[in-house]
Amino acid sequence: MTQVQTDAVVVGAGIVGLAHAYALAKRGFRVTVVERHPFASSASVRNFGMVWPIGQPLGAMRSLALQSRDLWREVCVNAGMWFEACGSFHLAYHDDELQVLHEFSASAGEDVGEVISAEAVLQRAPQVRASGLLGGFWSSHELCVDPRVAVSEIAAYLTRKFDVDFRFGDSALVVDDRELVTDTARISAKAIIVCPGASVTGAYGPLLVEQGMVQVRLQMLRAIPHDPGYRIGTHLCAGLTYLHYQSFRDCATLPQLRSRMEEAHGPLLENGVHVLVSQHGDGSLTIGDSHHYGPHHMPYSSEAVDDMILGYLDSFLPTDRFSISQRWEGVYGKHPTEPYLVLRPEPNVFVVGSIGGAGMTLSFGVGEKTVSEQILPVLEKI
Repeated sequence: MTQVQTDAVVVGAGIVGLAHAYALAKRGFRVTVVERHPFASSASVRNFGMVWPIGQPLGAMRSLALQSRDLWREVCVNAGMWFEACGSFHLAYHDDELQVLHEFSASAGEDVGEVISAEAVLQRAPQVRASGLLGGFWSSHELCVDPRVAVSEIAAYLTRKFDVDFRFGDSALVVDDRELVTDTARISAKAIIVCPGASVTGAYGPLLVEQGMVQVRLQMLRAIPHDPGYRIGTHLCAGLTYLHYQSFRDCATLPQLRSRMEEAHGPLLENGVHVLVSQHGDGSLTIGDSHHYGPHHMPYSSEAVDDMILGYLDSFLPTDRFSISQRWEGVYGKHPTEPYLVLRPEPNVFVVGSIGGAGMTLSFGVGEKTVSEQILPVLEKI
């Protein structure tokens, strides 16, 4: 069995693990990353590629999301990865939706975004359905990456730039305070950071479940536009999404919107459907999603749920302009009250998880915060 000596070992090469590896490596620490699969294949590659600060509540979490966005930009530029500073629209097709947007805009301020007219929306997002459009909330802060290639390109960049040692296809078997035993090696480290993503097994996955994490499974789709020049211009969503994220939670006008949505779209809400769409550099669209919570959800997609997603999408983005090319089941781990968890089961072992559906948005910010505030003091005193 190989003996490895390093400063820090990260378990998990998903985006949260990569963010911690980056925060450590750029500070000059020797980093080893252990990933049980030949490549990251779970939540980090099954999402929209949205870096989505607009979804975080105002205050500390929005600040963390903006810091993460800046770090994403830094990594993408330095690694030569595709990304787009595309911004986002929350579209309004009903008076109660527009009321929520105006209330949110008044409390959030111009730095967050602004409500603009239907005509101005269509100038920036010409593919949006014009009929019935009343306006939209424009935020310039969002980025788009392609999750299917981003994690592998980041891993290659960390290897190339910082000599991070990636051990793919190597499972973590035993985690002690300063030693990780894998299928092939005994790795001694000053700090061990376990980033299990949505996994409820393996190294410390069960600990996150004990803390309240639940698995969330999602139905998602990818589409190819009929016209190669088709561009939506920005991330898009509409009224259902106002009910999903924390941004609008304090708006006094939100309950009225929720009441109408429950009456008009009861089956969608029962299946946790709200609809987002992003577009990647190759022109493909990622569309979704539904949300089913808990360990007893069977791994079968429902055509009826996909029809709900596409039906609601068609209310703000005509679906006859593209064809569905792929369908899949996404997954993430979510805590019922905390935006994410950082646990310390041993003095030199850190477990980071339960980031919910905001993994791409928060990953680099969480990595930077956890390293600077908790892991760095451990490394510096040893």
